[in-house]
Amino acid sequence: GIKWMSSLEATFKDTTDKKPTAEKLERLRREKINRFRNQHKISVQGTDLPDPIATFDQLQKEYNIHPKIMENIQAAGFQVPTPIQMQAIPVMLHGRELLASAPTGSGKTLAFCIPLLAHLKQPRNKGFRALIISPTRELASQTHRELVKLAEGTGFRIHSIHKAAEAAKKFGPKSSKKF
Repeated sequence: GIKWMSSLEATFKDTTDKKPTAEKLERLRREKINRFRNQHKISVQGTDLPDPIATFDQLQKEYNIHPKIMENIQAAGFQVPTPIQMQAIPVMLHGRELLASAPTGSGKTLAFCIPLLAHLKQPRNKGFRALIISPTRELASQTHRELVKLAEGTGFRIHSIHKAAEAAKKFGPKSSKKF
């Protein structure tokens, strides 16, 4: 059909400023982020949340993750982050607390191991600097395996302790006082 308008309306439309305002640009950016989250079934709560990542390359560019860790991610065959990794990694890299729920095999281990190593930056000879407590030995073994692969070549020493007696043998009798 034909749309009729008066010459007054035509003049009015032509004189409006075509430049998008900062508020409009921010709203469009938020809409794009929300579409991305919806597309990947990422549900978030909270305020001032960092944007999710779409690729592991963004970790290097935006968060300056150690190049060797990035190599290890690629060597392990990870090409695209899973939804839990897309949102959880940036949240933790911003030093925020996180409570996340995702199915088994969805990549939660890698989602918290990458920020853990990033926050530690480099190895230091100062005892244990991070502690991961697991509810089962199987999960502890899985986390240990993944961290060893992820930290390979960085100089970090990754240990798994199942019993206090084993720790005393492995790290010496005064290890409980030292660490």
